[in-house]
Amino acid sequence: MRVVMFGYQTWGHRTLQALLDSEHEVALVVTHPKSDHAYERIWSDSVADLAEEHGVPVLLRDRPDDEELIARLKEADPDLIVANNWRTWIPPEVFNLPRHGTLNVHDSLLPAYAGFSPLIWALINDEKEVGVTAHMMDDDLDAGDIVVQRAIPVGDRDTVTDLFHRTCDLIAPIVTESLDLIASGRAVLTPQDRSKASFFHKRSLRDGDIDWTWPAEDLERLVRAQSDPYPNAFTHYKGERVRVIKASVSKGIYGGTPGRVFIREGDGVVIVAGPEARRGRGHGLVIERVRTEDDTELAATDYFRTMGGYLGA
Repeated sequence: MRVVMFGYQTWGHRTLQALLDSEHEVALVVTHPKSDHAYERIWSDSVADLAEEHGVPVLLRDRPDDEELIARLKEADPDLIVANNWRTWIPPEVFNLPRHGTLNVHDSLLPAYAGFSPLIWALINDEKEVGVTAHMMDDDLDAGDIVVQRAIPVGDRDTVTDLFHRTCDLIAPIVTESLDLIASGRAVLTPQDRSKASFFHKRSLRDGDIDWTWPAEDLERLVRAQSDPYPNAFTHYKGERVRVIKASVSKGIYGGTPGRVFIREGDGVVIVAGPEARRGRGHGLVIERVRTEDDTELAATDYFRTMGGYLGA
């Protein structure tokens, strides 16, 4: 088949590499210009550079809706478009153009976690599995019929970085299998159960600001969901923003006001947390390692030298 690829960052790079390694012809690549957005400066392997290295024509676009792009797509005459991590809406005149339509590759177990940053949201929400779904694109974002879906388990100490690497390793086999099924006419399209659908927004730095009224278990997952190289979860102490690099749920039950720097436990310092903190019915968050604004990483016991005071805005 002749294939056109839409994609960006490492997800798109892995997808394009799978297409280049396949028996199919890559006729054109469409990708985004580089971005200064905090979440787009990481996992930023260049789709454009990979395409150019293999002599594949490249178009840079923020949105795929101009006359020149439509004309180039028609000239490419694709049997299929394959998209992965394309960041803006693709109109029907584009995704319906190929003979077999458009295959979108999304890093969640659709219909759950459509939209943006699915691995981060899934880890925060204590999902036991994450994965990758290849589905046919239709009028609704991430809502089309499923071609191939694969899941991996989430471990108790997994970070979002761990999950990123393991789901990225699924991209090539899923793309290869999907194209073989479509090309051979053996693809079985499974409609998504829309009653189980959820849609999440793009994350921003504000989403990493720790809310100490969350239960400690949720905050511990938030820290793991914002692991390096992602922008870390953070709070403020004595007017300084401090990033939380490593944390755990306290063994003891601690009561008081959420955000209170309370007591040492094990290798860290307990912060009172949770909606029921004043009743003394929940655990605290043990901060173990922090990073200051000048990028110095410290043990929490070295940073919080005296107990007392509050973390927060």
